[in-house]
Amino acid sequence: MANMELNGHCLPLSQSNIILRGCQLKNTEWAVGVVVYAGQDTKAMMNSAISPSKRSRLETYMNRETLWLSVFLLIMCFVVGLGMGLWLNRHKSQLDTLPYYRKVYFQKGKDGKKYKFYGIPMETFFSFLSSIIVFQIMIPISLYITMELVRLGQSYFMIGDQHMYSSLSNSRFQCRSLNINEDLGQIRYILSDKTGTLTENKMEFKKASIWGKSYGDTKAGSHDTVAGVEEPMVGGRKWKLKSETTTDPELIKLLYKDLHGEERIAAHEFFLTLAACNTVIPILTGNPSSISCTSLSDGLTSIDYQGESPDEQALVAAASAYGYTLFERTSGHIVIDANGEKLRLDVLGLHEFDSVRKRMSVVIRFPNGSVKVLVKGADTSMFSILKKHLPCDDHMRDVTQVHLDDYSSEGLRTLVVAARDLNGELLAKWQHMYEDACTSLTDRVVKLHQTAALIECNLTLLGATAIEDKLQEGVPEAIESLRQAGIKVWVLTGDKQETAISIALSCRLLTADMHQIIINGNSEHECRKLLCDAKAKYNVNSASCFDNMTKLQGKTEQNFLEMPSQTKSSNMPQKIAGKEDRPTFCPLALIIDGNTLVYILEKDLEHELFNLATSCKVVLCCRVAPLQKAGIVDMIKRRTDDLTLAIGDGANDVSMIQMADVGVGICGQEGRQAVMASDFAMGQFKFLKRLLLVHGHWNYQRLGYLILYNFYRNAVFVLMLFWYILCTAFSTTSALTDWSSVFYSVIYTSVPTVVVGILDKDLSHKTLLKYPKLYAAGHRQESYNMPLFWITMVDTLWQSLVLFYVPLFTYRESSIDIWSMGSLWTIAVVILVNMHLAMDIQRWVFVTHAAIWGSIVVTYGCMVVLDSVPVFPNYGTIYQLMKSPVYWLSILLITVIGLLPRFIFKVCRQMFWPSDIQIAREAEILRKRRPFFGSNSDQDSS
Repeated sequence: MANMELNGHCLPLSQSNIILRGCQLKNTEWAVGVVVYAGQDTKAMMNSAISPSKRSRLETYMNRETLWLSVFLLIMCFVVGLGMGLWLNRHKSQLDTLPYYRKVYFQKGKDGKKYKFYGIPMETFFSFLSSIIVFQIMIPISLYITMELVRLGQSYFMIGDQHMYSSLSNSRFQCRSLNINEDLGQIRYILSDKTGTLTENKMEFKKASIWGKSYGDTKAGSHDTVAGVEEPMVGGRKWKLKSETTTDPELIKLLYKDLHGEERIAAHEFFLTLAACNTVIPILTGNPSSISCTSLSDGLTSIDYQGESPDEQALVAAASAYGYTLFERTSGHIVIDANGEKLRLDVLGLHEFDSVRKRMSVVIRFPNGSVKVLVKGADTSMFSILKKHLPCDDHMRDVTQVHLDDYSSEGLRTLVVAARDLNGELLAKWQHMYEDACTSLTDRVVKLHQTAALIECNLTLLGATAIEDKLQEGVPEAIESLRQAGIKVWVLTGDKQETAISIALSCRLLTADMHQIIINGNSEHECRKLLCDAKAKYNVNSASCFDNMTKLQGKTEQNFLEMPSQTKSSNMPQKIAGKEDRPTFCPLALIIDGNTLVYILEKDLEHELFNLATSCKVVLCCRVAPLQKAGIVDMIKRRTDDLTLAIGDGANDVSMIQMADVGVGICGQEGRQAVMASDFAMGQFKFLKRLLLVHGHWNYQRLGYLILYNFYRNAVFVLMLFWYILCTAFSTTSALTDWSSVFYSVIYTSVPTVVVGILDKDLSHKTLLKYPKLYAAGHRQESYNMPLFWITMVDTLWQSLVLFYVPLFTYRESSIDIWSMGSLWTIAVVILVNMHLAMDIQRWVFVTHAAIWGSIVVTYGCMVVLDSVPVFPNYGTIYQLMKSPVYWLSILLITVIGLLPRFIFKVCRQMFWPSDIQIAREAEILRKRRPFFGSNSDQDSS
């Protein structure tokens, strides 16, 4: 296992709290600018990191096609330059009389001035450079500006979507990045946190295991009051909590009756630990500095708890419900109302929770002078530091473990509570080490860990807590829709495996028909064996895996591959008669813990894990650290071309959100760290369904078409000029005015492109939500792909030929001048590209009509103005052309002949090879025409 040496101490890389800056290169080799190893301080430093710059997949493809257009541009320029050189060489004896290249300008009545002729080689080179200037519009530089405007408009409508407004947190959708909107339509993997993302992160204390006995199972109970038992009070004043906790009468009886013995003492210390071992700040109503000012009209004193973690707040509130109310905290002491008795405890030291130790502890001195260390933490961390000298200790640990498993199977979050008496030399040694660590300017974190380890051992187990974190509304439906859309949902959580499985079942991530592959390994050898056994059993092919299987044969039994009995079937098809059943036709679910990922991600087993994980319908990673979350995202990105989306709500999700192609932050209970690091932010997980299936689909479809259309729009104009230059002895002269060339992209054709890119819809939001499988069009890259690009270029070639040669043949017998022909070409190309766009518009609204037809009107208006300026060579041409029927006939022929192949292609494709989108759109149209099938409510604004 890879290690990191820090200030002389060798720490496991996978278990160290390392905050990354940058991206993963190989396994766990990270390119970092700053590496920090710290406890709580690292969260702040991690969250202050600037979000990495991201580029959309569609823009990457667009850059590739832009290179092709650059090649076309150079080829055309080379053809023009070479053609001119050959033409000059062929007619070098006639240059004084031939057009375009004559050496002398003729003037009336006298000899003209000589033209500077630099020789054939130089003239050829100048022609090449001049053609670059003429054809430079082929490179769609303006497309980047157009895309940003379209993305801005799309973001405006996404932000204003009332369906993605959360009334619970009073937050609307946020677009924090404007350059990856279209990636939302091509997501293949969603990697989600659980707590606060799938759940509400509103913790409620439900059950407790105290001294080997479980409480809270009874449905009967009350809030704060039980028959015959008074509410906790201080000086006759009762406490009123902002959130109430249902109490267990039996446990209340144990705490308040005059009982003695170990069970009573354990219960007392249990709730004392919940009230004292935290960083929660009590907030009293009225004057916080005086309890006497906090009395309410009903005789109760209102108290609210503010803390970093909702878990801590729930535990402190639960302790208060059972009579142990924390109502005062300073840096040196806390005051607790313990069953009506005011108890002042001196805080000698506090070891805060961190992801390495997975526990926190507080050292307190009681009024009688005794000192205790109170500890709470994850079971995986706590059970290893409990005392094990007596058989009763082992029995207590086994019974508590059974209770923990039961709580986890119900989807409850669990913590283990323990304590220890400190006295004599141990207390003195700890105090000396703690003071030295707190005042140390170097190695402070390492010294604090060593100090905590000194007292966090040989603990007496008091019990365990179980907190319920309810599932958010709409989560099961959202996950089911996302799965139908062909998106794989992976859940990465820090909770226990049993808790994660229970939540996954309740949110329909796991289903009863799935075969659960549970992999929990404690060594590289064991992890390799488990992975290979799973791949062999479920027919996941991997040559390297089967090579290793021969070495591991017979060494380890398959104890960690579990399949629920209810999913086994006697009639399961067998691949080989007489051998073990291999359920190849049932969906698989991979469940793996963070300890196993230590050996997999840091060794050469990542390939085996990836093969197995991608063969499963669901992946559930439990007890994972923030760094491991980012590592899993990076594994997918490096080994596939699929787009990933990471969603989370807390500081531990920041690295995962920044690593993914698209990061989504949830505005939850754990601050705004995830939101600040994200590309998009929302109030609830269920909005992800609409974000991807509706807005993601629309954005991808619009941007894909926008790019292809801009390629076509510029190329058809350039190719028209190219054909003209070939017919004018490669002279790079132009029949169009400079104004027309500039206005073509800036005024004549720009507005319709932006409007359609923002407002066009191929399907309504109701259809997209009703049929999630339509989202797969983005996976198949139907709106933008290489074949579609080449088809567009072939169509562009045809339309440019029609543009040039139809007027040429129409006016071949006339005496029309070149500026009149250029005027005709200008208006014809604008009408053609706008009609081309009109053919592909799916949703016509007033703004779309105004943009398309207004663009043509504006073009005519500009041409009339430009042709009215006497100093311009095209002065008056438009007035003469518009009087001729041949002019209008030429425009009509250009439009019809130019678009006819495209029209035939679209009709044939829709009739004989329709896509899912076309079928769904046709069904929408039929519903609108038959009112009894639906209503016009399907049409909804962006």
